[in-house]
Amino acid sequence: MAKLILFNKPYNVLCQFTDTDEQHNCQRENLSHYLSIAGVYPAGRLDRDSEGLLLLTDSGTLQHQLAHPKHSKEKSYWVQVDGAINNQAINQLRAGVTLNDGMTRPARARKITEPALWPRTPPVRFRKDIPTSWLELTITEGKNRQIRRMTAAVGFPTLRLIRHRIGQWTLAQLAPGQYQQLTL
Repeated sequence: MAKLILFNKPYNVLCQFTDTDEQHNCQRENLSHYLSIAGVYPAGRLDRDSEGLLLLTDSGTLQHQLAHPKHSKEKSYWVQVDGAINNQAINQLRAGVTLNDGMTRPARARKITEPALWPRTPPVRFRKDIPTSWLELTITEGKNRQIRRMTAAVGFPTLRLIRHRIGQWTLAQLAPGQYQQLTL
């Protein structure tokens, strides 16, 4: 039986259990500040400046099935972008976007109303004269900083990025820093 941990990774937390920022001679906040479950490792990752669902497991086989691109596990994100996004940009995301490392697979993309979320610390910058928009994007690959690069490529830089679903698992009611342990 494998353990599966559903963790709501807060903003500014590294997806590893140890870290030392040698330049500033300090330890940055990481998974060990929130989880004390022995023998589990992340199945994939989220950037330090992204939030939301991170899966961890003690099973190498499960970790591979969850993280390896050949298994095409769907990942869905709520994305706040700079500006009032238009249908042309959404259609570009749906068709696939050319990035410097190649074309992305088509994404499922749709404009959404702002989800009910926890406040972020520090808050996303607010500019009185520039609106923001929210999207839900679903992808099946995981290129480095892919969502941020995709929205920037269509002219709408990402301000806040929250992964809310991987495959069948969701954030549900997990607050930032909380986790749920399952046995598979």
